[in-house]
Amino acid sequence: MEKKRSSLAAGIIGLIVIIAVIGVAGYFVSKPKPATVQGEAEASEYRVSGKVPGRIEELYVREGDYVHKGDTVVFIDSPEVRAKLAQVNALKAAAVAQSTKAKNGAQKEMIEGAYQMWQAALVQEEVMRKSFDRIQRLYDQKVVTAQKYDEVKAKYDASVSQAKAAKSQYDMALVGARAEDKAAAAAVVNQAEGALMEVQGYLSELYLTAPCDGIVSAIYPKVGELVGQGAPIMSITDMNDMWFTFNIREDNLHGIKRGDVISLSVPALDGMKLDAKVTYMAARESFATWRATRETGSYDARTFEVRAVPEASAEGLLPGMTVIVK
Repeated sequence: MEKKRSSLAAGIIGLIVIIAVIGVAGYFVSKPKPATVQGEAEASEYRVSGKVPGRIEELYVREGDYVHKGDTVVFIDSPEVRAKLAQVNALKAAAVAQSTKAKNGAQKEMIEGAYQMWQAALVQEEVMRKSFDRIQRLYDQKVVTAQKYDEVKAKYDASVSQAKAAKSQYDMALVGARAEDKAAAAAVVNQAEGALMEVQGYLSELYLTAPCDGIVSAIYPKVGELVGQGAPIMSITDMNDMWFTFNIREDNLHGIKRGDVISLSVPALDGMKLDAKVTYMAARESFATWRATRETGSYDARTFEVRAVPEASAEGLLPGMTVIVK
């Protein structure tokens, strides 16, 4: 009887122990694990493109090369721009010549010729004046007819007009071009200089430079291929402007706000620990980010994009690497 009681007690104790072990194990199994949020490292990317269409003549870098801001990375050959430069230079030379001519006035030979024409007209006027004086006296004495008098007077008046016209031509030769003509010639020169500056600007666009320090992440055309105006030629990633992007459902935000510093790890760098500051939070623009918090019932939760900037630079960190936040 005593033996049966001992066996019963031992069985009860064993059952209690088993229940306790199962309860403890169930507690640890059912205990909620810390939420793990996965993100991705990103960096600013700049596209290198030109204003002038042409053919890729030479690439000075390769994908993966590190470049500094202002480094020449590609040369685009454009015969059309060089031809346009020759045309504009010729137009400018012609405009400068016209302007110089207007400023300098007539040549010495032209001035001398106008002076001689004036002197000849004065001599002719003097001769006709004497003839008219004689015919005037004879006409007053009723010796010549009125017709003869009118003919001589007409010739004298014509000689006076010719002398005045010759004097005007001589004065114009001395003065040179009018102020309006000089201004117009100067305006044509300015127009030619503006066109030249435009073409020179296009020439400078044949040699494209890096807009920032960074790594050449992609090169699109090959040497010898044609590229259009504004077509991207290569991409440069600025490694000094990196951040981390996370897509977090709103029920997992747990009070995260801008300015918070979060700790994260980078699996690709042997779990390197980093601190990053939250700088941006906004709901994703697509309604496809709505998800139910449970399989049935409850409410739909929207996904938010959260960006965080590392507090310090991390050697080896590259865009696209995964980062983990717990």
